[in-house]
Amino acid sequence: MSAWMKLTQSEIALEQAASVGIDAGTYRVIGVIELFSLILFIIPRTGVVGALLLIAYMGGAIVTHLQHQQSIAMAVGVQILLWITAALRFPELRQRLFSGVPTQ
Repeated sequence: MSAWMKLTQSEIALEQAASVGIDAGTYRVIGVIELFSLILFIIPRTGVVGALLLIAYMGGAIVTHLQHQQSIAMAVGVQILLWITAALRFPELRQRLFSGVPTQ
């Protein structure tokens, strides 16, 4: 929904973008990046890359909210949900990230 609002340039999305100093064109590009990352996440073969891109995207959203003294609760919640989903969906990623034993 977030990417769709950015791509369609909804009034609410543009107001939010303007409040942090992002113009409409840049906001549309951010929406394309978000949608591309989501598509990569949905495709099983590219899911790990998509998950990492979405996680990085949400990290940027958290920083932007912090910089402008806005609530980070929603962004942190989505970030946590992404990590949990990635860990459950991709056992190899979970093993690499959370295992104390190096994989070969």
